[in-house]
Amino acid sequence: MPFIATENSNPKTDIDLHYQDYGEGRPIILIHGWPLSHRMWDKQTEDLVNAGYRVIAYDRRGFGLSDFPWNNYDYDTLAEDLRSLILGLDLRDVTLVGFSMGGGEVVRYCTKYGDDRISQAVLLSSIIPLVAQKDDNPDGVPQEALDDIMENLTSDRMKFLKGFTRDFVNYEDNKDIISEEMLHFDWTVAAYASDRATVETTKAWAGTDFRSELKNVTIPTMVIHGTADQIVPIETSGDQAAAGIADSTYHKLKGAPHGCVYTHAEQVNKLLLDFFRTSSSETSYNKTAEANT
Repeated sequence: MPFIATENSNPKTDIDLHYQDYGEGRPIILIHGWPLSHRMWDKQTEDLVNAGYRVIAYDRRGFGLSDFPWNNYDYDTLAEDLRSLILGLDLRDVTLVGFSMGGGEVVRYCTKYGDDRISQAVLLSSIIPLVAQKDDNPDGVPQEALDDIMENLTSDRMKFLKGFTRDFVNYEDNKDIISEEMLHFDWTVAAYASDRATVETTKAWAGTDFRSELKNVTIPTMVIHGTADQIVPIETSGDQAAAGIADSTYHKLKGAPHGCVYTHAEQVNKLLLDFFRTSSSETSYNKTAEANT
């Protein structure tokens, strides 16, 4: 089982990250969402590998099979973990794909390391640039709702996760696509994560404002977001991310939930592959597109 040691600025936080590495070709790193693991990418991995790419999916610290440290779940540390993976595997010309919370690692990586070793990025159902509602971000999630999440995580995390997995895929609208067994699988993946990590990473994705960092994303970037996302509203995320990243292309998935990697897997995979095949030297991205379900 492959692991790689981190190289964080604080040696006391060095941990082992678990990753899966499949295929050959130009490398793609898949960064999972909260509170899951690399297993959320099962519907993407096979298509990407079969298309001729090297696909690397890793578990964020505190999740999946990676180590469960007590502290250091801020985005600076998480970006350093990503950097450790890239350097440890000596990857170049990398495409980063950040789902939900994983979008934060993508943007913070660009802030800390620029475009070193990366050539493209994807923000998929991402929290970028800001989740919380503020006076200058009226479409964000109200603080009361974020406080409720924290309270439920600390009082009965397992019960909270059961409801979250349903909202993740807008289950009532997608029963013909998502089975109860699939919901249970997602619950199992999320339940395996560290209690501490689940709470501490919530503080990171709910409390970090990336708006001033969008200018640091200078590589071609694709933004994909579902118009029916009940977890991260599109107005506070995809709409703003696409507007704030100069070299971006934007796909709104009509009727898609947060977990579009499950409900709209075929469509998402096609968008990813089309984007991966396009190099920054061939096309300049600065457009908005509507993708039909």
